[in-house]
Amino acid sequence: MATYVYCIVAAPKAPRSAGTPAGLPGTGKVRALDIDEGLFAIVADAPRKQYSSGAINARLSDLKWVSRAAVRHEAVVEHFSGAQAALPMKLFTIFDDDERARAYLHGERTRFRSLARRVAGHHEWGIRVLLDRQKAIAAGDGQRERRRALTGRDYLSRKKAARDASVELASRARDTVADLYDALASRARLSRRRSASELPAGGGSLLLDAAFLVPRSRAASFRALAAKHAKALAPHGYAVTLTGPWPPYTFVRE
Repeated sequence: MATYVYCIVAAPKAPRSAGTPAGLPGTGKVRALDIDEGLFAIVADAPRKQYSSGAINARLSDLKWVSRAAVRHEAVVEHFSGAQAALPMKLFTIFDDDERARAYLHGERTRFRSLARRVAGHHEWGIRVLLDRQKAIAAGDGQRERRRALTGRDYLSRKKAARDASVELASRARDTVADLYDALASRARLSRRRSASELPAGGGSLLLDAAFLVPRSRAASFRALAAKHAKALAPHGYAVTLTGPWPPYTFVRE
């Protein structure tokens, strides 16, 4: 049997595996593997025939299989997210056996301790902001647009007004999401913006996709602040979505 690794847990004693969700299909019972003082790997036995590098590579194009594996991997990691610190490992992190896993992970103990200090007592929260362009333009310029319709402005005038409104909206939207990001970041230890396209033509636009490392003690106030901004921005065409709490996936990457 090979050894599949879900995450590294920093804790005074070995975490209990009772009640852990089912791991990847075909793998054994989830258990803790002692790596170093206060560091444990959450692992399971994995059949080599099913989880060799060749077998995995042959199935990477099967998105349903990969997705099912990812969901189960994350479920196990999330089960241990209440520990002092849980450091998620990449999907399909596999070693030949426990001894190989222990030797490699022990060699990384300094890095793991540094990451554990960074995220201990924190959870990751995600924020996504979508913009309905038409609703936002209508909210910002609705009365003026109605006056134009009533006075019968010509086609070219309407086109220019539409371009002006779009430029104004782009500027306003950048300021809006920057203010939202800064407000939420002030309640977090760390924050990171992921790439997002600003105002693509047609449909809802992804303006912000960000992750925040929030102390568990501030979770309620962070949720409340996000909800307050979501409520205030909704009439202006912005849809603010909060997700979490999650293990600190974003903040354990170097």
